[in-house]
Amino acid sequence: MSQPDLNLLATLDVLLTEGSVARAARRLRLSPSAMSRALSRLRETTGDPLLVRAGRGLVPTPRALELGARVGQVLEDARAMLRPVEKLDLARLVRTFTLRTSDGFVETFGPALIARVAGQAPGVRLRFVPKPDKESTGLRDASVDMETGVLGPDIGPEVRAQALFRDRFVGVVRQGHELSRDEIMAERYAGGRHVHVSRRGRGAGPVDEALQALGLKRNIVTIVGGFATALALARASELVATVPERHTTATRSGMHSFALPFAAAEITVSLLWHPRLDADPAHRWLRGCVRDACTR
Repeated sequence: MSQPDLNLLATLDVLLTEGSVARAARRLRLSPSAMSRALSRLRETTGDPLLVRAGRGLVPTPRALELGARVGQVLEDARAMLRPVEKLDLARLVRTFTLRTSDGFVETFGPALIARVAGQAPGVRLRFVPKPDKESTGLRDASVDMETGVLGPDIGPEVRAQALFRDRFVGVVRQGHELSRDEIMAERYAGGRHVHVSRRGRGAGPVDEALQALGLKRNIVTIVGGFATALALARASELVATVPERHTTATRSGMHSFALPFAAAEITVSLLWHPRLDADPAHRWLRGCVRDACTR
């Protein structure tokens, strides 16, 4: 199957804008006969007459109107793609970036990130939105500029990723809780009343797999969708929350945290973005700001 001539897109745009073969020919500096041949090729390629005679003029078909609403943006995107990249002027940059993050990220890393961005590019605004799932739809449809999270099967194969930091799980209880005193063994940890975190409502996770290898099982009495909720419940009750250490530094303030008394798998938190933004200078700069904020 032969590939369509993409040069016809520019011809189609001018023809639909002018609504006249003669005017389109003058605008493109072609002869009327050459423009007529181009229109014939467009009709053959699209399988539609596109412009039909109405009195002394031409009117677009429904298919032409549909194409006209899209072809201009396609051409503009192509020109932007081929345009040389201008040097980034952070002092004059005006842009809003949307970041999709999990519980605790904004509280822990947001202050340093916001301060860094404001100091270099005062016209840039950051919009943080919650992350209820791990799907990468927002990156694909451009509603999200970048997000943070642990790589999983729901992440699209085309998505770019860069590791930000490794994190381990810790146990967290309110001050005065019985697990805030004395040495904690695996049996003692498992015997507590636990709040488990699962966005999908699952009743077990990696910590439970590690306990199972020891012949132990946690007493999970409630399941919540986020680490912030788990910590809020543990702060106000006898529940034990198990959360990523670095990711929840700010939200664990004033609580008692302890290392898990058994080996549990660590997680790697990554920065994710769509490849269409890979070479964008402003996006590349912001990715560096996020990395710096997370490594402080």
